[in-house]
Amino acid sequence: MKKLLACVLAAGALYASAPLLGATATAQELQPIDRIAAVVDESVILRSELDRAVNNILAQYAGREGQLPPREVLERQVMERLILVKLQVGRAQDTGVRVTDQEIDQAIASIAQQNGATPEQLRQQVTRDGTSYPEFRNSIREELLIQRLRQRFAQTRISVSEAEVDAALSAQQNSGTQYHLAHILVSLPEGATPEQITTAQKKIQGVKSLIDSGEMDFSAAAVRYSDSPNALEGGDLGWRSMNEIPSAFSELMRAMSPGQVTAPVRGPSGFQLLKLVEVRDASQAAPSMVTQYHARHILIRVDDTTPDTQARATAETLRARIAGGANFAEIARESSQDPSSQGKGGDLGWFTQDQYGPDFGGQVVALEDGQLSQPIRTQAGWHIVERLGTRQTDVGDDNRRAQVRETIGRRKLEDEWNRYLREMRGEAYVDVRGKTPEAAPGTEPAPATGG
Repeated sequence: MKKLLACVLAAGALYASAPLLGATATAQELQPIDRIAAVVDESVILRSELDRAVNNILAQYAGREGQLPPREVLERQVMERLILVKLQVGRAQDTGVRVTDQEIDQAIASIAQQNGATPEQLRQQVTRDGTSYPEFRNSIREELLIQRLRQRFAQTRISVSEAEVDAALSAQQNSGTQYHLAHILVSLPEGATPEQITTAQKKIQGVKSLIDSGEMDFSAAAVRYSDSPNALEGGDLGWRSMNEIPSAFSELMRAMSPGQVTAPVRGPSGFQLLKLVEVRDASQAAPSMVTQYHARHILIRVDDTTPDTQARATAETLRARIAGGANFAEIARESSQDPSSQGKGGDLGWFTQDQYGPDFGGQVVALEDGQLSQPIRTQAGWHIVERLGTRQTDVGDDNRRAQVRETIGRRKLEDEWNRYLREMRGEAYVDVRGKTPEAAPGTEPAPATGG
């Protein structure tokens, strides 16, 4: 959930909803008429949204304004983020992804808890920081929609074979090493023309010259010149294991020292510079001993035919029957809507805390062995859970294989998701208006060496 908070705060810095329609005539006379900054399929981005987002970025860089690109370039970067948010939210809604008010409330409560505050204290802090609470809730709703769209994409598009896991395990020479990376991307469109390729090459070479000469550090160059969505974070990619680094860079990483920057490399998205920031030994990050839980559950799904209130009422009724002495397994066989466990009386077997998602796992951890939960809300619906046991297990090779499978999957997902976003952006109707015309990749040239 900490990751969710970071994403929400980043989205909140970029996105603000349109003014409420209930303004009085006097207020309308005092306020300038808002303009449309962009049309994105059937949605619009208002000029006020863009201005607030840009001003939030400027506030974050107070005292370091020299690290930012010119205003028109910054507006283009922020506009592209807003466009991608609109497109992903629209795609999620079109494909049936939904987020209820109760799920937003649960996310806010979790964010507040992670930060040692109550939901009301979090609300006050958000307001003090200059964001209206409805805007904050909307940012969370959109982030949850995008997360679920990405999860659905991963489930349908990403697979990792046992042969890939075997190959990765046999190729690991330093499995405990992790690399902190940052990158600068000069993007190229699909089917780039020779002229576009030449322009992008000149730009990436100019950026590399600036960094090599010491005229600009890597982070500032990323903010100013990178076309990557994480440009305004200095191109930071975080910590990666070797399995999470594209093969075009993995051999380079082994030969580099912290602080070094690669020569320009052509990849599927365009030309990149990669910086090795730090290296660490993370061999203790994945102990073989893990806690597993044995539980059984009953699921009442929430869908178009069963609203949230009805599903919760059913779950509460079933829990009351079990608490009154009814057999859990029999109730599960009769009423549970989880086909994978229904025939087993709801038995889920042994699992780790995160195996069924953080919401479900967190509730199981909070129970005592033999304890029956109150109804629990997750993305799937309402659950009644009985924790049956706890154990410490040495997962050994299974754990290592699972970790390698996960890292390969993350790397594949990153590549495929970025390609998916480019396709989505290319297929969308986007009309950018006013003083933020859409620029082709590579049109913000880097200064020549020495100037």
